[in-house]
Amino acid sequence: MSVTAIILAAGKSTRMKSRRPKPLHEICGKPMLGWILDACFATDVTRALVVVGHGKDEIVEQFGKDRRIHFVEQTEQLGTGHAAKMCEPLLRGHGGDVFLLAGDTPLIRAEILRTLLGAHHEDRAAASMATAILDDPTGYGRVVRDETGQFVQIVEQVDCDDRQREIHEVFPSYYCVKTEELLFALSKLTNRNKKGEYYLTDIYGILRKADKKVVAVQAVTAEDVIAPNTRQQLAEADAAMQERIQRGLREGGVTIVSGVNTYIEAGVTIGPDTVIEPFTFIGRDSTIGGDCVIGPFVCQPPGSIVPDGTRVAGNL
Repeated sequence: MSVTAIILAAGKSTRMKSRRPKPLHEICGKPMLGWILDACFATDVTRALVVVGHGKDEIVEQFGKDRRIHFVEQTEQLGTGHAAKMCEPLLRGHGGDVFLLAGDTPLIRAEILRTLLGAHHEDRAAASMATAILDDPTGYGRVVRDETGQFVQIVEQVDCDDRQREIHEVFPSYYCVKTEELLFALSKLTNRNKKGEYYLTDIYGILRKADKKVVAVQAVTAEDVIAPNTRQQLAEADAAMQERIQRGLREGGVTIVSGVNTYIEAGVTIGPDTVIEPFTFIGRDSTIGGDCVIGPFVCQPPGSIVPDGTRVAGNL
């Protein structure tokens, strides 16, 4: 059964003090939106509906060649629910399930989406969500459960009472919903809340009140939920992704002598028994063979190709 992804990417970069659309800010050499699309297409997603607004032309220019991606413009910023409603014409007549994801969560992983989709199908749910437990839940919608542990609703922080603010289980915008159930819930959304916006999170409460099965799966780590809004948070997300990249290479047989003094961008492949010496930069989509020594003091530009057994050293 086909899966569609809706990615909400209409945000500005106000707190980053940037004219560049937020989804185009880079993490390890790749735009945030690119990481999210990759995670989607690594699951069963066959098409992605990317909701754009601010800086739409730049986003379309960068990603428009991929025929799996369709762009939907949100001309008014009336909330996440309103953004999803803009996709209704492209959802009608399509079966299957829909992932709904934020366009500024670059640390999302395909394995989390697979876990969410698997639980969604196993429980025969109308709608499912992946949640996280955070030491500091500030800023996130709280997941409210009943005394049996079943999901009741998501309450946005601005609408929380004192008791709900103490909840540490949060919803980091990992949705999975049957297409027909999503269309039904979107038709029932209202903006009766303190912000006067249409909250996409309200779809779960709507479906539950309609006696539809809603499942909440604790599957997301604190790292996965990082959604950069400032340059500092962007740097923190970049550091977390860099650690992932280096860990993956080490697991594949690569020696990185000093992780803190090495920077490896997205899409780099390195063969086993290669040693990366300190103060080395390897640009995006480079291919390094096996049994190489790269560094110290080396800058490999993006797209570099280094054959097996090569020694590349910089000037000391």
